[in-house]
This record gives sequence, C-alpha cells and structure tokens, in this order.
Amino acid sequence: MDSASSSTAERKRPRFSIGEAVRVRSGAPIGHCRTPHYFRGVLGWIERYCGAFPNPEELAYGRDGLPEVDLYRVQARMTDVWGNSLYVGRPQDTVVVEVFDHWLESLETSSSSQR
Repeated sequence: MDSASSSTAERKRPRFSIGEAVRVRSGAPIGHCRTPHYFRGVLGWIERYCGAFPNPEELAYGRDGLPEVDLYRVQARMTDVWGNSLYVGRPQDTVVVEVFDHWLESLETSSSSQR
C-alpha cells in the first residue's frame, strides 16, 4: 500500500455529522484567519462535510498545513448571523459558510431545533 492510501485508511471519521448543531468559535486570533468575523459565535448546523485539507491558517505563513483539517459547510439563519433588527429578509433565509473543524464547537441540543 502506498503512503497516500495508508494515510487515507488511517484517517478518522469526521467529528460532526450532517444536520448536527454547532457553534462557530468567537475567538479573534492574531494573524491570518479563514473564518469570517461576521460568522464567529453563530449557532448553526452542519450542511455538508467537504473533506480534509491542509490548514490554510498555517499555509498562509509558508508552513505545510499538516495535519489536514476537516472542512464543513455550516448553515445558519440570517437572523442568527445579523440579528432580527439588522436583517429584514424572510425569517427562513439562511447563509452557508465553509468552516474548518478547529473553529467549531459541538452543542448538546438537537439539530432539528435549528431549523
């Protein structure tokens, strides 16, 4: 078995499942950050698992970005992102943002309550 095949076989399952409720971390680290500021601290749910990729926050500084990090599409209600007073669209409108695993926190609540 070649090294690419063995590393794929050794990869663990993604931490989050489709539909699982999550919170995007609200930190403000120094340096390059791939998670949009407006999406930090937002409650949402996993819309899709995109795969594992080199960490872009490390790649920005010329490092190898390893180990690879799982990337998810997180969906959230626009009112949860912008607040009821700022968002004047339909209450069911959502936004989807790609967020790496290390920016996500698991929630105890059911994902069905998010929708």
